Amino acid sequence: MLPSRAAILSYLTILSGSAGRLVISLVYFLIVANTLTLGEFGLFATASSTGLILSRLLAFGFVSPLYRVATVKPRLLGAYLAGFAVLSLVSLPLIAIVAGAAYELLFADRLAAWPFALIIVAEVVCWRPVEVVAIVNNGLRRFRQAALLVIIGSSLRTGAALLFLALGDRSLGTWAAAYLAATSISLAVALVAFLPLARWRFVRALYPRRMADAVFAGAADIVFYVQSELDKLLVLGLAGERTAGLYAIALRVIDLTAMPVRSFNQMLVQKIMQDRGIGGGKRLAAYEAGIALVSIAGLVAVIVALKPFPGLLGHNVSAAAYLFAPMLLVPAFRNLVEYHAELLYARERTGSRIVLLCLLTALKAGLISLVMTRFGADEGWASWMNLVFGLVYLASAGFTYRLLALRPTPALRTGP
Repeated sequence: MLPSRAAILSYLTILSGSAGRLVISLVYFLIVANTLTLGEFGLFATASSTGLILSRLLAFGFVSPLYRVATVKPRLLGAYLAGFAVLSLVSLPLIAIVAGAAYELLFADRLAAWPFALIIVAEVVCWRPVEVVAIVNNGLRRFRQAALLVIIGSSLRTGAALLFLALGDRSLGTWAAAYLAATSISLAVALVAFLPLARWRFVRALYPRRMADAVFAGAADIVFYVQSELDKLLVLGLAGERTAGLYAIALRVIDLTAMPVRSFNQMLVQKIMQDRGIGGGKRLAAYEAGIALVSIAGLVAVIVALKPFPGLLGHNVSAAAYLFAPMLLVPAFRNLVEYHAELLYARERTGSRIVLLCLLTALKAGLISLVMTRFGADEGWASWMNLVFGLVYLASAGFTYRLLALRPTPALRTGP
């Protein structure tokens, strides 16, 4: 079945936001990656990844019920927004404790406490609520507003990077302060200009029935990002700051290829949630092939562009460019694993999603540890990453499609 004109326009609207964010994020990335040293960029990337993981603890996962109700029962949005705000405040002490433990475990001997704290606050307290406002707008099918908010947030971070470039002090501490300032302004803009109008009311009866879904979805989200970001933390711990910087640059370039895929995933999830169906095997195979081709094509475009102009993306990115070709298949495998997780979320297979992501996390951790231990010293590890992510993909695909073939989609439960 061909997509409707409305579906195509909605996708193009979301994609326009992704394209705008892609260009702006590329400028932001290039400034930061080439202004900091490789070691400092590796520390910033891993601290930011830690903050990204911790941000999924905010409100104990209540983002999932909030998105579902925005998608199918928007009249209840005010009650769910109030619940998210209250649960966010309650979750902050837990996030602080986990952040302290992560700092002692990974960063205490490498990074001062205050830059780490600034980065964590920026990711958890400022940027995550901006993402939630965009998520709510997407659930309400206000795709233009969500896309514009994402572009504004990315533009503010790029502006902070330009200011950082202009300053004489280009230390990681200075950048952490600029990063926090930019995300704080993004939060203010999101709350004032983009938060949908709704009558907030705290409904106690809502939470006993919704918290199980929230906690399970939140746990699945945390495990997903642990699975996604764990490689950066392992490379830092096993190979040091410089290799972590090179790997973070390569992964960041690879991650830019995922933006059109994520726009597609978002539309597909909404379609599955509304229709309670997923389509046949041929359609799913076509989706997988399309995601793989788009992902690889994005990295190939970067490699081709760098051939005649090796310094096009700056000296630090050029230093990491030799990793792109050996890791050519990694974008496809990473994006397909993310796609599988979205399928399970759309079908409300939250418990199974957690089991899958725990399996993938353990598999990836073991494989990357083996690769970095044996090949990290001579930098021959890059080509082995195709095998690592390929095995993770095969495990994800086997688990996901077997599960989706076993049970029908349950009815969505979104009432208070």
